[in-house]
Parts: sequence; structure tokens; C-alpha cells
Amino acid sequence: MLRKENSRSYQEFNDDDDDEGDAHSPDYFDDVTEHLDPKEPNNSVSQEDDIRASSPSMRVSKACLKNVFTVVLIFIYLLLTAVAVFLAYQTISEFLDKLNHPVMSVTYKEVDSFSPPGIALYPGKARLLSCRHHYHDYIPPLVDPGKPQKGDCVIKEVTYFGPFANETEKRALVVRGPSDVRNKELIFMQFSHNETEEDFSAITYMLFARFSDLTDSANMSEFMSDCERNYSMWTFSGGFRTWVKMSLVRTSGKSNEAVEFRQESAVVKFNDKRPESERSNQLFFAVFEWRDPFLQEIRLIVTANPWSSVAILCGVFMALFKAANFAKLSIQWIIRMRKRHLRNKAKELNQITEN
Repeated sequence: MLRKENSRSYQEFNDDDDDEGDAHSPDYFDDVTEHLDPKEPNNSVSQEDDIRASSPSMRVSKACLKNVFTVVLIFIYLLLTAVAVFLAYQTISEFLDKLNHPVMSVTYKEVDSFSPPGIALYPGKARLLSCRHHYHDYIPPLVDPGKPQKGDCVIKEVTYFGPFANETEKRALVVRGPSDVRNKELIFMQFSHNETEEDFSAITYMLFARFSDLTDSANMSEFMSDCERNYSMWTFSGGFRTWVKMSLVRTSGKSNEAVEFRQESAVVKFNDKRPESERSNQLFFAVFEWRDPFLQEIRLIVTANPWSSVAILCGVFMALFKAANFAKLSIQWIIRMRKRHLRNKAKELNQITEN
């Protein structure tokens, strides 16, 4: 009976060796026990039995620790995998967002002079009295306001059909604008309007980039129609002097380039000193000047760098691959341990039935 118990303990202690096919038979263990010296103290045999009896529990506890450690590692790797997937999604989303929404880069270029802009005025029933160039912001006092005076501006009169308002016919007076920004060149214009039945009176005007574009165009009417479609319209009122200071903004997009004007305007009341009989003829005054010698350039820049995004994604996919490989090995190890446990349990059941 002692020999059977000893053989059973020996088999349980060497389960790993049984899996490899190197375990000793119970008869070998019986031969060893028969050659034991009977003069040895009984306590040594009992100590060996205690060690053999405790070895399966130690082995089970180590296996449990290994299983727990493996489960914790799998959980950590799953967490890292989730973080890697989120990082990949976030990287792709940010790349697409930056690709679709470029940022603006604003630079200022200092120039000595601008290309003379085109100032298109729509006086309607008003009449242009004078148009003169002045320098250094100096405008001499008015002489005989309300009466025609000699001018020195280059003016083109263009009639065309507007792109809006049911293709109505329009008449525009296009004035060649100032160019010398260093000497503060300006243009002073004076209009009169002798019909005062209206509650409000104003003259509409439009600015476009270069006066030479109009003179060089094959069809001035079509050119003005295109300008009205692409540029903004402003107005100045009667009975005031409207001082318009212009600035040019050039915007470079992905495929084309656009030019637009920005303006600051100041309004000063005109002290009409004419006789009462002449005041029915309402006067308009407008001054056009460059605000400063800086050309503002706006460029659309795509900040998305494909190479950095590819590098981040490569790192993320490497982490995913390593996590998947570790999870695969861990699962295989758990399956192998499970099969070993079932095999050892089956051996124990067989030994119990044989006894």
C-alpha cells in the first residue's frame, strides 16, 4: 500500500516530465523503496512524504499565478490595443480635417506704388463736375462749388448689362485711381444732383484691381459685368465729403488667386455757403487714397504632413501587430496548460480506478 501511494505522489510531482514521455514507471519507484535502509529514522520518511504531498499544491499555486499573470497581461495588451486603435483613428481624422481646412498665412509686402486701380462710379442722374489728382493729403479750398471745373483724371464711360437685377442696363464712369502711395496721391471728385425729390441720395461705386485690365480687355461691357459679379459695391452720400482709404488684399488659394479691396471711410459734413437759390442742387464729394504702402497677401496653407501621419500609423500598426502576436501566444499557452491539466486529471482518475 505504501508503494502505491509513493508512486502516485511521484507521478503528480513529475507531471511536466510525463508530458514529454520521460516519466519513470511505478515499478522503478517500488525498487527504490525496497532498497531503503530500515535503520533510517522514521522522521526522514515522513519528511519526504510531506514534501511529496505538498508538491502538487505548490505546483497548482504556481500555475494559478501564471494564469492570473497571463490574464492581466492580456488585459493590458487589449487596453494598449484599444489606445492604439483610437490613436490611429484620431490621426486619420486630424489629417483629413487639416487637409480640408487649410490655415491662412498673412504676410505684408511693402511697395512704393500700386497699380492704378479702377474706380467705377454709378452716378445715375448726377453729374461729374470735377476730378483732380492731389498729393500729400492736401486738397485746396473749393472754388465755385456746384459748377464744372477743369480736371486731370483719366475716365472711361462704359455701358453694360448688369449680371443681376434682371439684366438692367447700367452706365459706369470708370476713373483711373491713384498709384503713388509714398507721396500720398489722391483723387478728389465732385458731383452734383439737381433732383431732390428723393428722401435719400447716394452714389454707388466699385473698386477693381487694375484700370489697365479694363483698357486692355477686348469687350469692356463684359469686363464690367464680370467685375460687378465678383466685387463688392459701396456708396457715398450727398452733402458730405467721404474720404475713402483703400488697401489691397491678394488671396492665393489652392488653384486660383483673388484680389479684393478693403477700405476705411470717414465722412465730413460739407458747409454749404451757396445762396439759397443754388442749394437745391445737391453736391457730392469723394476722395480716394491708399491707406498705407503695404500689400496684404493671404495664402492658404495645408498643415497636414502626410509623412508624419504615415510614421504615426506605422508605429500604431506595429503596436497592434505585437499585441495580436502576444495575445495569440498567450491563448496558445493557456490552451496548452488547460490540456495538460485535463491530462493529469485523467491520469489521476485512472490511478484511482486501478486502486
